[in-house]
Amino acid sequence: MATEYPNDDIKLTARLRDASTCREAFNEVISRYTEPLYRQIRRLVQSHDDTNDILQNTFLKAWTSLDGFRGEARLSTWLYKIALNESLTHIARERKRSGISIDGPEASVINTIEADENVDGDRLALELRKAVAQLPEKQRIIFNMKYYDDMKYEQISEILGTSVGALKSSYHLAVKKIEQYFGNLD
Repeated sequence: MATEYPNDDIKLTARLRDASTCREAFNEVISRYTEPLYRQIRRLVQSHDDTNDILQNTFLKAWTSLDGFRGEARLSTWLYKIALNESLTHIARERKRSGISIDGPEASVINTIEADENVDGDRLALELRKAVAQLPEKQRIIFNMKYYDDMKYEQISEILGTSVGALKSSYHLAVKKIEQYFGNLD
């Protein structure tokens, strides 16, 4: 079954491949994808400054890798994959630097959430962010993509290289853990 792409995605990809329109097209990519990529990265790393750095690295990597983009996946899928890899690299580097266990509780992330002045004061939203921060990394990524970005399992599968069935299972487990978190607040 062939994947269908929006017509403007096909046109934009063609403009990216043409040397005479490449720069202009890439500026359009930046304009179109800055906000959704920022949100995706921010939910993973929490810090505004780190998010901006990772977003900049994402676009830099995309620009330098344009020749390798064959258009077999959606442009958005390719960009999300780069952003995810850059985010995970950053998280791993920070964990190593600070000595936080990969499997340990995410207390530092929760403290960052509570101290972040850009966080909406809505208590429920804050508690949801804390609950999501306590999920294992893979479940957190899948939950963010599905719940916040409303991505289809098929697109998440392309980005993460995981089967749809495994994604559904991980999402279900994440939801159960979040429900438990809220159940323990009472």
